[in-house]
Amino acid sequence: MRNSSIKKYYSFLKFRRNFTRYGIDKFKSYEIVIFWLKSILTRSQFLILSGILVGCTAGFAGVILKSLVHYIHYVITSKVHFEQQVWFYLLFPFSGIVITALIVKYVFNGQDKKGIPVILYEIARNSSNVSRVKMYSQIIQSAVTVGLGGSAGLESPIAVTGAAIGSNFAQTYKLNYKERTLLLASGATAGIAAAFNAPIAGVMFAIEILLTGVVFSDFIPLVVAAVCGSLISRILLQEDVLFLFHTRDAFDYHNLPYYFLLAILCGLYARYFLVITRYIEGFFHSLKISRLQKAMLGGTLLSLLCVLYPPLFGEGYDAIKSFTNGEVQQVIGNSFFRFIAYRDWVVILFIAVICLFKAFATSITIHSGGNGGNFAPSLFAGGSLGYVFALLCIKIGITDVPMTNLIIVGMAGVMSGVLYAPLTAIFLIAESSSGYDLFIPLMIVSVISFLMVKWFSPISPDLEKLAEQGQIFTKEFDKNLLSLLNTAELVDKEVQKINENAPFTDLLEILKHGKRNHIAVLNDAMNLVGVIDLGEVRPLLFNRELEGTLTVKSLSKTPDVMVNEHSLVIDVVRKFDETGAWNLPVIGASGKFAGFISKSSILNSYRRILQEQSG
Repeated sequence: MRNSSIKKYYSFLKFRRNFTRYGIDKFKSYEIVIFWLKSILTRSQFLILSGILVGCTAGFAGVILKSLVHYIHYVITSKVHFEQQVWFYLLFPFSGIVITALIVKYVFNGQDKKGIPVILYEIARNSSNVSRVKMYSQIIQSAVTVGLGGSAGLESPIAVTGAAIGSNFAQTYKLNYKERTLLLASGATAGIAAAFNAPIAGVMFAIEILLTGVVFSDFIPLVVAAVCGSLISRILLQEDVLFLFHTRDAFDYHNLPYYFLLAILCGLYARYFLVITRYIEGFFHSLKISRLQKAMLGGTLLSLLCVLYPPLFGEGYDAIKSFTNGEVQQVIGNSFFRFIAYRDWVVILFIAVICLFKAFATSITIHSGGNGGNFAPSLFAGGSLGYVFALLCIKIGITDVPMTNLIIVGMAGVMSGVLYAPLTAIFLIAESSSGYDLFIPLMIVSVISFLMVKWFSPISPDLEKLAEQGQIFTKEFDKNLLSLLNTAELVDKEVQKINENAPFTDLLEILKHGKRNHIAVLNDAMNLVGVIDLGEVRPLLFNRELEGTLTVKSLSKTPDVMVNEHSLVIDVVRKFDETGAWNLPVIGASGKFAGFISKSSILNSYRRILQEQSG
């Protein structure tokens, strides 16, 4: 009993000391409680508590976003009659992108970075410190874009919002980088879990996409956050399973040929989707016009696509449900295809066309100024592809095709290829469709699709440029650690220097009092012209036959390789390997000599970061 009292007393002293250090006046009452809990709980206990708090908050954020979008949809659809349909599709998608662009410009000062790459960048290059603004900016922007008909999904904005919530929670309570990254991932996990009522998929998303190249042993907060996010969404929204298809068939191994063929189609389509996305992104990036003009151009293109093909309006989940419920005529009836006689080939052509144009509609929505993600579009495209494939099989005389199963599995296949995330796709579809008995075809289609897109490009095209620049982590752990180092910070600027025209006695004086093995030889403009290596010139200095003929210029040697101060450390290491050198000269941003960088300084810094990551 006495030991327990002593322990509590010391916990109180620690708690009071922390507040003395942080400044009690700047904290709110609930933050004081959490700081107190942090002082009496173990690290693991506090991380679990943090996972609960972050998960619940991210779940609420997901509920707010989904509710906003549903409310906007309700307002614009209940006020517009069928005879105004063309104006409906012309007005609202255009307005969504333009209004979002105006919000970004005037409310958020042009800060328009969005999507999963933003989270990966913050983890790798910003110590998992996400701006506080992102806790609400993504909700506002994506609600306007998707609510008014933007052809994108809400899941990526929810994930970014959750990540910002987790990161800012960790920043408030002074957690270290590793714990901050864990809570960032927990927030994103809870966001995905809330969006789909799929906690396992949320955890897979964090492990497979966000924590790539990061070593972790504490995964319980991720699980806890996912469960909390999913529960909050389910309790408040009272939603059923997202893709509850009553016509689904039980898995039959005799249908495996269909799944293998569909897997190939999904892989090819996913690659097509990624190529179109990259093309559209490059197109809008290359335009020398204002943000608002890009939004107006993109909004116009999207509105025209929605007029021609109404299923491209919004996320597209309702169209998938119509396919499985046998209501495809209702989907076609809202388009100009209603003027064509209803035939099987008309249906196949219509669904195939909207499947192809979905890649354009989504890319235009996101890259012209709107906000959204690729989760929902990839699911829509995959379901449409599975439906078209089933219709084609029936058309050629195969009557026992498991149509609903192909729709469900196609959704996982395309999502796996587009996001480079087969595990996330498998568990997301299994959970959101109660399709646990379809694990075998889900795995077959998702893995084959993933392997096909990976054959075309080892890294997702969305992340390829950032990965090449060392701005995000990859599966190469050593490279990730090196990317955390900054070349400029490793440069030894306290170096020995001498002018190329200096008398030889000056060189001897430097050698007499210096402690370095390298001397930089500079010209009058302070540019590097050579390096004197003491190990190489020592035999010449004691050669009496050469006495009186030696000069600074004659002893200097032009370096084979020089390093720029802003070079990536991984590139510097590669130059060390190629030259076999232990020290390399560094040139600053102005072109002047900045100092030397040594292999030992990189190795010591690498060892320090490795200890921090493993601790």
